[in-house]
Amino acid sequence: MEFQDKVLKCVDCGADFIFTAGEQLFFHDKQFKNEPKRCKNCKAKRASSLGIAAPGNYSKTETRTNCSQCGKETTVPFKPTQGRPVFCRECFQQRRTTAATA
Repeated sequence: MEFQDKVLKCVDCGADFIFTAGEQLFFHDKQFKNEPKRCKNCKAKRASSLGIAAPGNYSKTETRTNCSQCGKETTVPFKPTQGRPVFCRECFQQRRTTAATA
């Protein structure tokens, strides 16, 4: 299926915006039925007013903790879950390599 850029009108501000062929392909692949209604600026404003992080505009969470394997203090990009092990980068890579060869 061949897609071509389309000009759409934002329902919030009334400005024209381009729904690119690449975006249309993405919508098609995800089986989205509706075209976007808002331009990128209005979409970002709406997301922030609803308390939703806009795509590509998220704050990275970092948590200091100790590695469950070696005990070294490390920083992880998520909030650890109670009862689940947390590994430093070296131990994580080591476990990953071991699991791949097993």
